Amino acid sequence: MSLALDEILHLPGLQEMTVRAGARNLQRRVRWPYVAENEGIAEWVMGGELVFVTGINHPRGEANLLSLVEDGEAVGIAGLVILTGGTYIQGIPANVLTRAEQLGLPLIEQPYALKMVVVTHLIGTALVQMTQVRRSRNDILGQLLTGDYPSLAIARQRAAHLALALDEPRRLLALRLSGVDGLFERHGLAQGERVWQGVRQALEDQLEAWSRGRPGTVTAHLPGDLFVLLLPDAAGLPATLAALHRQLVAVAGELGLYMGLSSRAEECAHYRHALNEARQALEVAQNLRPANGFCDFSELGVLRLLQGIVDRSLIDDFVAQTLGPLIAPGRKHPNTLVHTLDALLKENGNGLKAAQRLGLHRNTINQRIQRIEQLSGQSLDDPLFRMNASVAMLVWRMTEAQGKE
Repeated sequence: MSLALDEILHLPGLQEMTVRAGARNLQRRVRWPYVAENEGIAEWVMGGELVFVTGINHPRGEANLLSLVEDGEAVGIAGLVILTGGTYIQGIPANVLTRAEQLGLPLIEQPYALKMVVVTHLIGTALVQMTQVRRSRNDILGQLLTGDYPSLAIARQRAAHLALALDEPRRLLALRLSGVDGLFERHGLAQGERVWQGVRQALEDQLEAWSRGRPGTVTAHLPGDLFVLLLPDAAGLPATLAALHRQLVAVAGELGLYMGLSSRAEECAHYRHALNEARQALEVAQNLRPANGFCDFSELGVLRLLQGIVDRSLIDDFVAQTLGPLIAPGRKHPNTLVHTLDALLKENGNGLKAAQRLGLHRNTINQRIQRIEQLSGQSLDDPLFRMNASVAMLVWRMTEAQGKE
């Protein structure tokens, strides 16, 4: 278990520690404090350490500090703490601060007057306490998500004791990285394992940081490759999750990332069912690859049937045949007629309501209806065409082309 750097900096007694560079990455998780006694640190850390540099046992000039910054970021330390103001390091050179900021490595200044034994004791104690609390939280969340609990009443009491407000409406978000097999094929087992674990840890850090900024959000760590978030059922959730997906894709690097969202779970007794829904939505997202990265179980409908089609090209061909004639690639707004058809379908073919939805004059919508029927060779009065168009539209909304519109 771990604490984020910004959580550590807010521990009572550590107020004198000052962030000098890399503040944008204070969500990084600290596994343990490590005092660097050697000239370099690359051989002595495993990633995730908060490295302290005193200058007592080795000279720490500008060149050495720059090397520590470079090596620290390369091996994945959480941050670098430089003690200043005493006999050994008078101040942090400007070039060191600049380089740390460029790399995004959190660099923290600690005055010598703040005793190292006090700092490491506070951090170590907080890490142990957090480990115990999070182990208990993950245990009770795991029980509720799998339905493997001896007593729901006791599970609720334990959750309340751990300050987990679970008996309120939630939606469960399941996340999974994709393309892992290809990663090991490209990098080999040793390097592939390192990249894989690095991405997983970075993803966990981002999710923890994102959750801390949203009251009511809870992260759950289950065995395996599934990440789970318990989210308040708030307005604007689809846009929020689309933004989260964009943020996480940057962390995933060469791997893909997909998410599945459950319908509303009224209380923790429904979490097992909600997790099953989130998994189903995740499978649809992995198969159909939506532009926003996630699928909502409550909106899947026929898409759950489409995911059973093994050959994706059959779905793509169906969409192309149904909607392709309406797309004009050479125009500034190539998907105008598709958007018009979408509005008409949502308004059950009512041209006046579709015009109001799109902010168009009735004559304009009539002209577009004629154009749609001319290009498609179909009539909007034909229920079979409306059904096919509705299904094709569901898939089309999730395509990369629509996402770039």
